[in-house]
Amino acid sequence: MTRGFYIGRFQPYHNGHHTMVERIAEDVDELVLGIGSAGDSHSTRNPFTAGERIMMLTKAVQEFDLTTYAVPIEDLERNSVWVSHVQSMSPHFDVAYSNNPLVVQLFRESGVDIRQSPMFNREVLEGTSVRERMIDDEDWESLVPDAVVEVVEEINGIERIQMVSEDDSNGA
Repeated sequence: MTRGFYIGRFQPYHNGHHTMVERIAEDVDELVLGIGSAGDSHSTRNPFTAGERIMMLTKAVQEFDLTTYAVPIEDLERNSVWVSHVQSMSPHFDVAYSNNPLVVQLFRESGVDIRQSPMFNREVLEGTSVRERMIDDEDWESLVPDAVVEVVEEINGIERIQMVSEDDSNGA
């Protein structure tokens, strides 16, 4: 049995992430989904809580024939020990997946088998552009799995991201 590890902030979980999970599912029997920056929420960059992101992921990946585990990973401001921190928070995994250059380098330096995948429509399927569309009341729903739309609606996520994105500086 092979267990993989895929980390992301998933703010929100979008179709690029979903395509990556679909590809990873071809290689592994189980997948640990690491929820990065788990302690961050209620900001424009990180509007959703770790629990809300776990809901998004768990509901969205149900369509795959894959056992998954969602694990919150708190930020650690010391890159030299980051991989051991991740390993301490996660079930054992055999291979890690990421396209983040720093994450790839850190896993490599720690001797972890790391695999990269092509980015999927990265100019559109990128968390920043999804969040900007949410803020601007533009179509964001087509960029995420239906399960994520349901979770965002349930938690009034659009209202939240619009509120936290407002500038209170009064032009100063």
